[in-house]
Amino acid sequence: MIRQLTEHKELLAAQRLYESIWRSSTPPVTAELMRALIKSGNYVSGAFDGEDLIGACAGFCSPPAASTLHSHIAGVAAGMRGRDIGYALKMDQREWAMERGIKAITWTFDPLIRRNAHFNLAKLGADVTEYLPDLYGQMGDDINGGGESDRLLVTWDLVAAGPRPITAAAPMGPGTSADGGQAAGMIGPGASVDGGPAAGAIGLGISPDSLPLRGTTTGHTVLVAVPPDIEALRATNPAAANEWRHAVRDVLGGLLAEGARVTGFDKSGWYVVERNES
Repeated sequence: MIRQLTEHKELLAAQRLYESIWRSSTPPVTAELMRALIKSGNYVSGAFDGEDLIGACAGFCSPPAASTLHSHIAGVAAGMRGRDIGYALKMDQREWAMERGIKAITWTFDPLIRRNAHFNLAKLGADVTEYLPDLYGQMGDDINGGGESDRLLVTWDLVAAGPRPITAAAPMGPGTSADGGQAAGMIGPGASVDGGPAAGAIGLGISPDSLPLRGTTTGHTVLVAVPPDIEALRATNPAAANEWRHAVRDVLGGLLAEGARVTGFDKSGWYVVERNES
């Protein structure tokens, strides 16, 4: 069940849930801040399994003229992934916003995390608005690993929202997502500039040793790969994770800065980017 949080004990439970997900010594959002958001008319909700809080989401409204809600944080308990709880939270957030005349929801996510890219772009149909290098500075939680916090800003049109069809496909490799969540298969370690999808130029592929392999960004459609599990890579090989950060920033961020747009995310780990011919 999804409902708005109102009681202090619920807000404390949401704070502790966020702490457990981000594994941070300081909470990403405190109960006190969520109380202030609620009091000022903003969105704070929770997903419950019986009496247990298993997901939470909080956002705040933009200036009136923009008519948007910015969804600042959302998380689902690790053991509950794969049950579409995140999707249910977003649908509740969409309904809440539309009842108040809000036409769009924005949020940011780490472009290196496959399951989030697929969920946001393919499942929800949000549009990438901007590439934001090191938006929050270094973040000291286990998920971000203390590295630079690049983000993609997305806009979810609440009137036209819907799943976007994949316009190009990459070959599926063996395996499943590292956390059993909503992302699908991994790119095999042999995928490269020469072995990628024929439907687009490979702007960034994966080398045989699982490092970023730069290709060409010429052509109408360009494909940009991200690693299978960047969170595990940050823990085991921070240098490689940092190399991926800068490669995706240069290639994907560079394409967006030139006016190209992301038109989808393939489950096997590729951003599909198209140039505006005009």
